[in-house]
Amino acid sequence: MQTPVPITLERAPIRLEPLQPGHAEALESAAQEDDLAQINITQLPRLGEGLSYIETALQGQALGTMLPFVVRDLRDNRIIGSTRYHDIVLAAERVEIGYTWYAKRTHRSAVNTSCKLLLLSHAFNTLGAKVVGWRTDILNHRSQQAIERLGARKDGVIRHHAVRRDGTVRDTVMYSMTLAEWPAAQAALTQRLALGNHP
Repeated sequence: MQTPVPITLERAPIRLEPLQPGHAEALESAAQEDDLAQINITQLPRLGEGLSYIETALQGQALGTMLPFVVRDLRDNRIIGSTRYHDIVLAAERVEIGYTWYAKRTHRSAVNTSCKLLLLSHAFNTLGAKVVGWRTDILNHRSQQAIERLGARKDGVIRHHAVRRDGTVRDTVMYSMTLAEWPAAQAALTQRLALGNHP
């Protein structure tokens, strides 16, 4: 598997761009929609936290364990969220997709399907990953449903696994997709976008 390096990935209606300090204000603004940043089960930057949020992600990039992106809506050229590869394990040819969030106005649109199709295609077809994983809070049912719609399989639950923003400790639901499972998932996601089906 190749080492993931900063790259721009694009498929209408979105573009994934390498995360930079200059994105701080736009990310904070996107996270404020409908009080999205106040949700404890998702890590988003609150007002004044944009730069530290980015710095933490870029530290992970420097260590080779993360590759963070901003998500830009090409229809109005606005940044609407963020996502990243994380827990990159080159020896195991494994990468996870996570830290994903979008401005609430984009939910139930083509944004998430397009974003995941870009990241999965790059991971499997370009980087040579053998498996892509996801993890999410056991209370984040929307995230679990979205991951399952991608064609990922539930691996199990890690109990008492990670601390939430409010100090409580969550159970984490783990999912994965293997290289062998990718062609069917790719076809299904591509068809979903072509039909405009974004549940």
